[in-house]
Amino acid sequence: MEDDSDLKQSSWANLPDVCLRHVFYWLDDKDRSQAALVCKKWNQAMYSGSLWRTRTITFNGQPSRAHAFEYETALWYVKKFGKYLEHLKIKLLHPNSTVFTRKFQVSMRSLFSQLGKCNCRLISLSIKHLELDRLVWKNIVRAQFIKNLGTFLKRMSKQLNYLNLKGARVTLEEGCELLNSLSYLTNKSFISEINIEDFFSLHLPVYSSTLFHHTVSKFHSLVILTFNYNCVSDELLDNLCKNSAHSLCTLNIKCHIHDPHGQVVQGMSWANLAKRASKLNVNFYFERVMKHDHLARILLVEIPVRSISLRSCYFRNPDWMMRPTLTNILPAYWHALQKLTLEVNNDNELLDDELLQLILSCRRLFFLKVWAFLSVTFVERLLQNRAERKCFLTTIKVRIYTSRRETSEEKQLLHNIYKKFKNLIDSELNYFVITYPLE
Repeated sequence: MEDDSDLKQSSWANLPDVCLRHVFYWLDDKDRSQAALVCKKWNQAMYSGSLWRTRTITFNGQPSRAHAFEYETALWYVKKFGKYLEHLKIKLLHPNSTVFTRKFQVSMRSLFSQLGKCNCRLISLSIKHLELDRLVWKNIVRAQFIKNLGTFLKRMSKQLNYLNLKGARVTLEEGCELLNSLSYLTNKSFISEINIEDFFSLHLPVYSSTLFHHTVSKFHSLVILTFNYNCVSDELLDNLCKNSAHSLCTLNIKCHIHDPHGQVVQGMSWANLAKRASKLNVNFYFERVMKHDHLARILLVEIPVRSISLRSCYFRNPDWMMRPTLTNILPAYWHALQKLTLEVNNDNELLDDELLQLILSCRRLFFLKVWAFLSVTFVERLLQNRAERKCFLTTIKVRIYTSRRETSEEKQLLHNIYKKFKNLIDSELNYFVITYPLE
């Protein structure tokens, strides 16, 4: 360690503490350790609580010395400075063996135990894509991890404000037990944001579970809730209306083809929630749920829809006709829709006119992303309408599918269109348009 008298001769000696902490903030763990050896002042900066408020720990199933060192170092630092921790993100990558998931479970048990003893500041916890329904999780390891996580959530429930367990894939009973941990102390939870997208295992009709309805009834100040449509029911909406209408701002709802989505939800339930929760915006994400009758049952006119994403994931189905959706369902949201994403394999129908008419009718639409079979002239017509202020898009991202490998002609046309509207595009738009051969 450098002698303090030598350091005083350096300009670094006069660096204010707040600036020194800022320098340390941008260093990784290894560099921080080395910098802390410079002098006593720098060593003290190392122990500044502001440096350890946010941490990410990555567990990687692909073995390498670098991954092992990174994980062990991060884990050591969280344990050492855990009392300062406010935001913790756990990343689980490539869980490809039972040995690895066992190691992960043991490490998390130790981490949860340490933080449970020393931390009273944690407000944000994210552990995504656990995929606990995979065979790499032995039953005893899975059960022990869920037990450890539940115990930790009980300890943190008083201050925790954000929880992300996206992709956990647990059973209905396990999922409700984990969520109930958040209301352990008072039988009520005042957490603001929960992400339980793909939280439950596939094919579960969560909407019909009285256990789930009882669990949700304990949340009293939700602001943002992210979940799957197989959880939606009149009872859920009534619970949100009763307990979180004063705070609720956003519902993010994913509807996947493999999740049950045939339940009937009354428009009146949505209308009551929208009336009570005046700030509410609903964002829908559909994956391979493209049939008109299915969408018509879900996308009710009473819902305050802010954004809609319809993705076929390159799949093609002759029953997926998008024209009725564009002309009969989506125009109902002309006054509220702000973001529209369409990724469809529509080689069996032309959608240029219907899509353009929908865009022009939605007066608040500012974001458009379309991957579809379209003509190049669609882009020109869209930009012309934007130039004439007939629509108000600020983001235009279009991938024009074509069945031909050779796309030089289309590329030249797009280049000409760009030159024609260059001033508009460069000054007002986030613009990206390409052609894409799709066989």
